[in-house]
Amino acid sequence: EFWEIYKLDVVVIPTNRPIVRDDREDLIYKTNKEKYKAVIDEVNKLTEAGRPVLVGTTSVDISERLSAMLDSSGISHNVLNAKQHQREAEVVSEAGLPSKVTIATNMAGRGTDIKLSQQVKDAGGLAIIATERHDSRRVDRQLRGRAGRQGDPGMSQFYVSLEDTLMRNFGSERVAGIMDKLGHKEGDVIQHSMVSKSIERAQKKVEENNFGVRKRLLEYDDVMNIQREAIYSKRNHALNGKRLTVDLNNMFIGLTENIVENNVQYGDYESFRNRSITALGIDPEITEDEFASKNIDDLIDMYQHQVNRMYGTKSKQIRDILLPTIKRVYEAEGHKYKRIAIPYTDGRAKQLNISAGLEEAIGSDGGTIMRDIEKAIMLALIDENWKEHLRAMDELKESSQSASFEQKDPLVIYKMESFNLFEKLMKNINYDVCSYLMKGKLFIDTGDGNLKEAKEQKTDLSKMQTNEGRRTAEEQAMRRAAAGAGRAVQKVETFKREQKKVGRNEPCPCGSGKKYKHCCGK
Repeated sequence: EFWEIYKLDVVVIPTNRPIVRDDREDLIYKTNKEKYKAVIDEVNKLTEAGRPVLVGTTSVDISERLSAMLDSSGISHNVLNAKQHQREAEVVSEAGLPSKVTIATNMAGRGTDIKLSQQVKDAGGLAIIATERHDSRRVDRQLRGRAGRQGDPGMSQFYVSLEDTLMRNFGSERVAGIMDKLGHKEGDVIQHSMVSKSIERAQKKVEENNFGVRKRLLEYDDVMNIQREAIYSKRNHALNGKRLTVDLNNMFIGLTENIVENNVQYGDYESFRNRSITALGIDPEITEDEFASKNIDDLIDMYQHQVNRMYGTKSKQIRDILLPTIKRVYEAEGHKYKRIAIPYTDGRAKQLNISAGLEEAIGSDGGTIMRDIEKAIMLALIDENWKEHLRAMDELKESSQSASFEQKDPLVIYKMESFNLFEKLMKNINYDVCSYLMKGKLFIDTGDGNLKEAKEQKTDLSKMQTNEGRRTAEEQAMRRAAAGAGRAVQKVETFKREQKKVGRNEPCPCGSGKKYKHCCGK
């Protein structure tokens, strides 16, 4: 498994001293009742011989059930499971004493050595009694390995019943049939290497199934890992700031091309204008005639040139507004503060308090101010969209499992759909970042404790018309409807006819002599 998945070799490290532990063949009983009775008898026999006993169980429930049976037999013991984890060190320290019985789950006490006195070693060492075979051979080996450590003497014995989960899943009926044919009586036991190997083969099948599950899970994780690397690469670019300008330029190019191409193919100029205003807050300078006559590459170049020019103008205005304030703060309190918070919002999303460096802004004559704003906005919107994408991917992973009912591989469906989701994620990030930067507004503290919108400098931007004056009738109607929501409902007036309603089978009032339904009522 290590080699198939991780391409790593596995080396077996030999034991420090030769193992002298006696690993006995499994004892097979027909029912759990017979098995537990045999376990109690064996524990009683071993304690009388002065040997410590460690009884291994597969669950807390079985450990408590076995504890009750030992109590009823008058055998003193300790229980080590998840409910007694605070006493673990104390219980483990006593587990190697003569005639001491400890019941433990497979997980309890792992990684600790049970120390044995010379008296215990002379009596035969620690005895391991396992009440059930685990699904994994590795766990069984770890339980056996509690005894016989560092060359100490010891013994391990597994007690199995045909009612155990592992045996029920892998052919216990066949073994039960053989026992019945041999004239099995209550308390009879089977002990044969063939049966032990059969159990190991069952365990191997379970391990192979588990390996398949882990490998499948890794293939699902690989899809997410590729997407994660792409997103974190974009995020690191924003953090470092080295490729920030390039990434932003690519985002604006992608969005502007998308806006033009999606509307040119339908020849819909009004939809192009509305999309530009909605996405970037820009009323395009491209006229309707130019939109209809020019080729798509020219339209994209014209539109991108306008967007870049307006974004450059906006960046300069923000720098001119903030730089005097930053200089004033730096001169007055530069010894106390290294950075200043810049409130920025697009009017829809939550306001972002962007941190800008004082010394860097002054040293670059305000050149780093817009870079800090771009960096903060990109990081915030990447994180927000990525969290939504992770939720969508979790839902996709669950829903794709139903593809197996259509005789399709759920993993293939998951890979195809996850690619579509990732493309949508990247488009959403590009749209949100560009839209926030273009439509965002700066707020400054006027000194009275209230945040006010920063007044932009008067600039001759005759082409930069306001959205309010050129909204479509549909947009204005939607805004009026939204504004009127929640207000008092006006009284509805009943409509009254001035003339009697003409029936379908009555003569047509036009004088044709035909029935109304065959004349004007068609």
